[in-house]
Amino acid sequence: MRTRTSLFIIILLTFSQAHVVSAQITANPLPASIEKRGLMVQIRDVVRLPRTLGHLHPDQDVNPAGWARVSFVRDAPDGRRFANDSRGFLYLLHDDAEPSVYLDFGSLFPLTVYNRLESGFIGFGFHPEFVQNGLFYTVHGERAFTNSRLPDFIPPGYSDADVTHHNIITEWHANDPAANIFDGTRRELLRVAQVTRNMSHPFGYVGFNPTAEPGDPDYGLLYTSGSDLGFSNGAGPNSENPTQTQRLDSVITAILRIDPRSPTETNGTKGLGDYTIPGINPFADDDEPDTLGEIYAYGFRNAHRISWDLTDGTMFATDIGMNHIEEVNIVHEGGNYGWMPREGYWENGMIRPGGALNWLFELPEDVLNGSTEDKFTYPVAIYDHNEGRAISGGFAYHGRIDALRGKFVFGDLQRGRLFASDLAALKAADDGVPRTVAPVEEIQLYTLDASGNRIFVSFRELIERTNGAQALRADMHLSRTRDGEIFVTSRQDGMIRMLVSDES
Repeated sequence: MRTRTSLFIIILLTFSQAHVVSAQITANPLPASIEKRGLMVQIRDVVRLPRTLGHLHPDQDVNPAGWARVSFVRDAPDGRRFANDSRGFLYLLHDDAEPSVYLDFGSLFPLTVYNRLESGFIGFGFHPEFVQNGLFYTVHGERAFTNSRLPDFIPPGYSDADVTHHNIITEWHANDPAANIFDGTRRELLRVAQVTRNMSHPFGYVGFNPTAEPGDPDYGLLYTSGSDLGFSNGAGPNSENPTQTQRLDSVITAILRIDPRSPTETNGTKGLGDYTIPGINPFADDDEPDTLGEIYAYGFRNAHRISWDLTDGTMFATDIGMNHIEEVNIVHEGGNYGWMPREGYWENGMIRPGGALNWLFELPEDVLNGSTEDKFTYPVAIYDHNEGRAISGGFAYHGRIDALRGKFVFGDLQRGRLFASDLAALKAADDGVPRTVAPVEEIQLYTLDASGNRIFVSFRELIERTNGAQALRADMHLSRTRDGEIFVTSRQDGMIRMLVSDES
């Protein structure tokens, strides 16, 4: 797994050419449909973010634009609840009042890009010691044109002249952590270049392992999402390039784990940006001079959300597929999750001479059944594009809803379907056998009328009811409270909803 990149690519090409006789999948890769099997959960409105539709210049917003582009709802360590609108606002939520602006993010970054759904002020996360140190972290995207800042990383083989966008991770220091309006300073940790025409698949997540306690090696280490930075399908110079996705000298497709403290503070090893590489990282000390020590795991197309099981620390990543397969992955440090050679437990045709991204090929039987190892780590649950188009975030659930306890709850971002898999089955599927995956079922949502009767409803219907218009897409995202309950949000209506029990 720590083989040098050039050798790995040679092995990969040799492997693919040796199996050219495998069958191409031309029909539905997963013929069985995902069904509702009696798993029913109530969903309830909590609060709607203020309308920011029209806040941006027309050429800086997307279509369908949506009421407010809420992406994350997070509880700070002090118990306060925050949500972001990726149009440039961080809100403080209140029990009995309208949300208030905690940070006018957009006014501070005039070069921010807002013209894609995953753009703008994308995500945020609080340091576990925020109450004491006032630190939190954000990720956003900027256009490179007229940008005076030079990136810390440019994809291998490209130069600054090719750079179109920047992904930026920023550390914020609140002078008074208890204040309801931010006042303080900021420090840039990392600036990563994209070279594709569109800002496809930027960094989408920044956050900390919530199961790590003071004294644990993982405590205080910041994780990012894993992304191909547009190299799957972005227009640009040689952008559909499979050799960019399997490198250890590149952040492309990688989940990063960093110590956000500056090396001037820690006296540790400097990373690409102004942060320290944790010595416990799998590639921090592998005797390969070109390997990036900040890489935790790699081979993801767009693992835009990661989470942890609060009971045992299992780390999950939901990875958006290309033309066919959406994935739930259990993440192991140092693991290679296969993109672009793999999509689900199939070979992607792009790695074959003359191949295409929308081709899938069956793996050899000895690889599928796990008797021959091929160095990739495979998903523990999957669904295909007959069922949805882009997997959203997911969480291991151990909260107050009996029907969901012991399940991993996740959704489809575009279609707004909510799914579940048994946690035990997911962990059993993490067995090194590619074709072993956990079953997936659909959660049936309902609301209650004034008499307490159940009214079954789809998530899109809820959006349409709020907006008073047809929802072209759901833009579903999931978030989790500190005590393990699940929010379901949509950028189309700006509403924050929660899954609840009938007794709550």
